[in-house]
Amino acid sequence: MEPRNCDCDDQKPEIVTGPIHRRDFFKLGVGGALSLALASRMTSSLFADDKKPAKGNEKYDKPPAQVTGKAKSVILLWMDGGPSQMDTWDPKSGINGGSLKRIKTKIEGCEFTEPMAPLAEVSDKLAVIRSMTSREGNHQRARYYLHTGYPPTGTLKHPSVGSVTALKKQNPDLDLPHFVSVNNPSFGAGFLGVSYGPFVVQDPSRPPDNVAYAAGIDAERFDRRMKLLDKVDGAFAASRGGLMTEGKDAIYEKSLKLMRSPLLKAFDISEEGESVKKAYGIDDGVGIGSKNGGAAKQGQRGDKFGAGALMARRLVEVGVPFVECTLGGWDTHQDNFGRVAGLAGSLAPAYAALIKDLEDRKLLDSTLVLCMGEFGRTPRINPNDGRDHFPGCFSVAMAGGGVKGGQMIGATADDGMTVAKSPWTVPDLIATICTAMGIDHTEWFQTPVGRPIQISNKGKLIEGLLA
Repeated sequence: MEPRNCDCDDQKPEIVTGPIHRRDFFKLGVGGALSLALASRMTSSLFADDKKPAKGNEKYDKPPAQVTGKAKSVILLWMDGGPSQMDTWDPKSGINGGSLKRIKTKIEGCEFTEPMAPLAEVSDKLAVIRSMTSREGNHQRARYYLHTGYPPTGTLKHPSVGSVTALKKQNPDLDLPHFVSVNNPSFGAGFLGVSYGPFVVQDPSRPPDNVAYAAGIDAERFDRRMKLLDKVDGAFAASRGGLMTEGKDAIYEKSLKLMRSPLLKAFDISEEGESVKKAYGIDDGVGIGSKNGGAAKQGQRGDKFGAGALMARRLVEVGVPFVECTLGGWDTHQDNFGRVAGLAGSLAPAYAALIKDLEDRKLLDSTLVLCMGEFGRTPRINPNDGRDHFPGCFSVAMAGGGVKGGQMIGATADDGMTVAKSPWTVPDLIATICTAMGIDHTEWFQTPVGRPIQISNKGKLIEGLLA
């Protein structure tokens, strides 16, 4: 999955709103700091003033509703590539069913496939929405849609639900980033501005790089360099206007807090015991299965995902509002059943361990844990023993955060080709995530050019999902 550039291209100067990588976030030596200062000149903290919606229409002028939600944090397990719903959460019999064995769960009348067995054991905590539907069958467009609730346009970059959460759940006492993306960059803050973009951790098996002073640099010398940088910034702001440096200044302030924060240890999963790591599937040889063996050579993706899920638990434990953890490889046009078996063998133990771990720590009720990808896959099996893109029907699983577990929501037809009961859209999903977090999804933002944008794109709360 390629990094997503989420800059706002209808603004001059350009707003830099892409993912904030660790290597950029912390390069604050003399050369690095000055380079970052110059690179950040076009950064602006312009974002929608949610307290001042566009005027002239009463639906924009109404005050935000008071929304109560049980969740304080969200963990999004992102299955990149589009997972096959029929080989995971919604198996079928007959010609479209495939070769993976179906197993019973703790939900009456609900079956998963055999590689999902660890999740069947905790299915009393899960709500599986089997009736999600979309029209976006292109990877990049669908990824954007599932993260923002809006189809992509050429004139506006919408904020992801992670960035909206980072904005609406700001905690001045939390030194860590409010939106962390593990294993791959997520979509960014769009018109909200760089301050609410994701902090990217590419390798969850170790703490972030560049969070300590460089070799030969102590705190006193570092502070002198920052004072020099402030002078350069001041001169630039005086000549070009202070607005252009606000976003960069926000990054500096956050990076300094993070470098000096005792909460940095939340990124270090080495502090966890071996039994905990094993439960998440770390260092147990789990990778990507394939009857042809080719996909397994891509590395220990299962270990990396398990490490990311464990890091996510550590981050929400200290108060980070939104963490996204990616498991890629789900674009199974070929060898679907072998690859899904291996991928589910990475997903299921980590997701199940995360649910149990959060429950043991009394964090499950306050943490919404959801699993989804950009679309589903075709019920019909292609000549390469694969399944192709299919946005018409797909599944999303949720646990914790006020979710009523032990239930299926909606249904697909016996052949898997259509939604047979209770169709739900992507804006509905965004509205439900926001509601679980106590965010008013009907609220309107105002873009820097004055355009009103509703958080959930007119989405509705998914009925029966939240307690």
